[in-house]
Amino acid sequence: MRASEGSTLPARTSVVIVGAGPTGLSLACALATRGMDFVVLDQAVQGANTSRAAVVHARTLEVLEDIGATQELLRRGVVVPRFTIRDRDRTLLSISFGGLPTTYPYTLMVPQNITEQVLEDRLTALGGSVHRGRPVTGVDQDADGVVVTVDGPDGATAQIRTDYAVGCDGMHSVVRERTGIGFVGGRYAQSFVLADVHMDWPLSREEVQLFFSPGGLVVVAPLPEDRYRIVATLDEAPEQPQIEDVQALLDARGPIAQPAKVRELVWSSRFSVHHRLAETYRRGRVLLAGDAAHVHSPAGGQGMNIGIQDAITLAGVLTDVLGGRADPAHLDSYEATRRPVALDVVSTTHRITRAATARHPVARAMRNTLLGVVGRLPAAQRKLAMNLSELATDPNR
Repeated sequence: MRASEGSTLPARTSVVIVGAGPTGLSLACALATRGMDFVVLDQAVQGANTSRAAVVHARTLEVLEDIGATQELLRRGVVVPRFTIRDRDRTLLSISFGGLPTTYPYTLMVPQNITEQVLEDRLTALGGSVHRGRPVTGVDQDADGVVVTVDGPDGATAQIRTDYAVGCDGMHSVVRERTGIGFVGGRYAQSFVLADVHMDWPLSREEVQLFFSPGGLVVVAPLPEDRYRIVATLDEAPEQPQIEDVQALLDARGPIAQPAKVRELVWSSRFSVHHRLAETYRRGRVLLAGDAAHVHSPAGGQGMNIGIQDAITLAGVLTDVLGGRADPAHLDSYEATRRPVALDVVSTTHRITRAATARHPVARAMRNTLLGVVGRLPAAQRKLAMNLSELATDPNR
């Protein structure tokens, strides 16, 4: 195993990974299992300590088998076998993941900080590490490689010569911006509230529930330690949502017959959401993955998942090229495989978000009727389950 370790940066490596979120860590682990030479850089001085993304779908659990992370995630997460769409007390559509062609016929709910911890522990076990507090300030390439300029904690600047650089550094990707790749799309007018709570909840912990409401959507999902994740849209969300804000959202949009009662606010945040897609995933020797390549509505909980799947796919392509088993032109197969997946997710989650926040009574009635019809068609239910679980992205199914 030749992954870079410690605080000293090498002058030369095969792959520089910028960003140590779930995408970057998955890519590093996948390269490590293949014996590749790489460096992981992250501008943050420590990993995530908040839950943020919390959904791990079946296809992601499958690909994480390649790096030996699946079983530990299962041990630390909550298995949820159904996804339900509701309008207050009325169930509009219930999708079961049971019977899908996978070893993991369910959604796994696990906070992002735990997912990152599991991935980083796995990277350490494989002999690798993350260089933290190392912001990238330059990405310059020529025909033979890329020079990545890095600032150190002491203010000194270092440069790493690499065959390939991969931007896994999120929506505001320095790698993407320095490489001049466009990020096309827009921003939702509404903001999103994210909160983890302890509460008295009348509905099943074996469901992720999406509530439609004229005021906006709200998602309720179980988390470990008897917690619940709340995601909701608001025209103007408070900067730091309080327990009364979360309670008001559930009172206005959640179940009526047996109302929820929030007992404790563990963590909360406000964020804005964009729907954007990189114009290309590759420019020469620089590639993009995860949120650096695509961002979208959290409806369906697919963002982190397709980023991890990007990483595992890209690791295989890079290994083939660096190992001399494929021509550099083979790198184009990564975008050909993964960009259509992101394009579909961006457009689908955009439609879900618009449908969930429909305010005209006629539009809401039509939406609810359509969902009721879909719910009575087994073939349509299975297709939705395959799409939500992301199993449909596997061409072998």
